[in-house]
Amino acid sequence: MSEQSLPADALPEYAERVLDVAERIPPGRVMTYGDVAEWLEEGGPRQVGRVMALYGGAVPWWRVIRADGVLLPGHELEALGHYRAEGTPLKEASRASEGHLPRVDMKRARWDGGGRTAGHT
Repeated sequence: MSEQSLPADALPEYAERVLDVAERIPPGRVMTYGDVAEWLEEGGPRQVGRVMALYGGAVPWWRVIRADGVLLPGHELEALGHYRAEGTPLKEASRASEGHLPRVDMKRARWDGGGRTAGHT
């Protein structure tokens, strides 16, 4: 059984918390790996990235990204489809950029976790 197919109750507690944050991000908005760690007040960008890599397939993984807005390597086209469908602000790629793929416009798309409920963990 792969780690991605484990039942939800088998997830480590930190992973559950990271995935909960990913599910709270509104369509068309993003948070960085570091933003998620800061919101949780635990871990760091690498820990959040590891959780997303292992368990993030069941949540809107494309909404948790690198701070520079670069699309997730190996999943660029799938992520781009989600961004376009959700209306996520993008910056068109320059001709010099590899693959000519856009980036997420972090100034416009970044979500600060506003509307955080008092019961967050």
